[in-house]
Amino acid sequence: MQDDLKTEQLARINIYALVSRILMNEVDETLLKLILEDENVLSFFPSFEKWEKRKTMSNKDLIEKELNVDFTNLFLLHLIPYESFYTREDQQMETGGDNPVQALYNDFDFTVELDKARVMSADHIGVELEFMHELCSSELKALEDGEEKIAGEIAEIQYHFLKEHLLEWAPMYLLNVKSEAGTALYFDAADLALEFMLSDFEYLTELKNRDYKYEALKGEE
Repeated sequence: MQDDLKTEQLARINIYALVSRILMNEVDETLLKLILEDENVLSFFPSFEKWEKRKTMSNKDLIEKELNVDFTNLFLLHLIPYESFYTREDQQMETGGDNPVQALYNDFDFTVELDKARVMSADHIGVELEFMHELCSSELKALEDGEEKIAGEIAEIQYHFLKEHLLEWAPMYLLNVKSEAGTALYFDAADLALEFMLSDFEYLTELKNRDYKYEALKGEE
């Protein structure tokens, strides 16, 4: 597999992993250290990089007094980060086995420990983004194994999951997060997640229009 294609796939994997982690659980010192000490990662958070409180507070105080308070407001109290709330006519969360994304997860042996993930249902935005991360990882493995047909099938699943699930509701939720965020980190995280999903859907649409053939992405031999 060409290096540029592998790099593209690794970038997709890493960004889905990053945004799913930030949107699913409170920030801890390990995550904050990763963001602050990796210039490439920090570049995804331009407002946070310049945020005055980041420069004047210790990591511990920043987490406890600012970031985790904001997480609670945005993900546990005031906003509802679940697909079923946005897509059901009665605006009720579907927390049982009838949740439409659960069948997809089951097909891929993708399991969610809801209590550890701090979520109430499988259609939480962080969980859906983590599912995309797992699909991208499986696609990369198939490409590395020379199984481009299988990789294409996995890319097709990604395309439909974005189109029929995440892009049906997550943009509205993420715009609300940007509007309500009390910290620069969550403003930037919502912006990153939104822009990346839209650009990734464009990428997958281009791949779909080539019948999921990767040749044009490989560059010159």
